[in-house]
Amino acid sequence: MSELPQRIWSDEDWERIQHGYGAKDMDEKWDVFTEGEVVFFHRSWTGYGVFAATFAPVDSGGWRIASAVVERDGERYGGTDDAYDCVMLELVITAIVLGEPAPELRSRLVELARRKSRSADAPAGVIQHSALGLRSDSN
Repeated sequence: MSELPQRIWSDEDWERIQHGYGAKDMDEKWDVFTEGEVVFFHRSWTGYGVFAATFAPVDSGGWRIASAVVERDGERYGGTDDAYDCVMLELVITAIVLGEPAPELRSRLVELARRKSRSADAPAGVIQHSALGLRSDSN
């Protein structure tokens, strides 16, 4: 990926990210798991891998994404915009894995989705649910 999230995740966040996230019902769209310092993001319905992000420790503390790849096969993932993919990657970690509300990231995702597709008039909630899905509180 040419654009990466700039967020520094705390050591506590990194521990939680390493535990991953497993979709529990049809409204949850992401399965996330970690092998070493690489976090894999798969669509829950298809099992297709969409992102793989390599995390690295930051000298001043915490963790950041050092590199990432994204699926570009249009049959597996519809993303073709670097800025959209950057926001989506950060949003899955923040909202789905960590369970944070992330209103700024959600707004940015909607803005970018409306700009690149036929869904310019779609309600924000529809756009978010289609791409991001929900997060179960039981994880």
